[in-house]
Amino acid sequence: MIDIVNKILWAINMCFQIYFWMICVRCLLTWIPNLDWDRNPILNALKSSVDLYLNLFRKFIPPLGPFDFSPIVAVIALFFIQFIIRFGAIMIFSALGLIR
Repeated sequence: MIDIVNKILWAINMCFQIYFWMICVRCLLTWIPNLDWDRNPILNALKSSVDLYLNLFRKFIPPLGPFDFSPIVAVIALFFIQFIIRFGAIMIFSALGLIR
């Protein structure tokens, strides 16, 4: 049973790690001028999925000149949410007696 719990916790961790790297790639690709986000379906999917999350922070943190600090705050919030969800999952599995 502990093996299943470990796999669930690993899957939760991987989802957050993949999304973190998606944010990083999105931010790095903004430095490439004349990149057409709409013509490439992979870039369009990346932009739409990451910007959905980043726009939550852009409402409160406007860009300062050419610099957009919202991805930094978004990544910090993502790590905080990851910690809370992992801790909550561990507490639930512990309460169910699946782990000690």
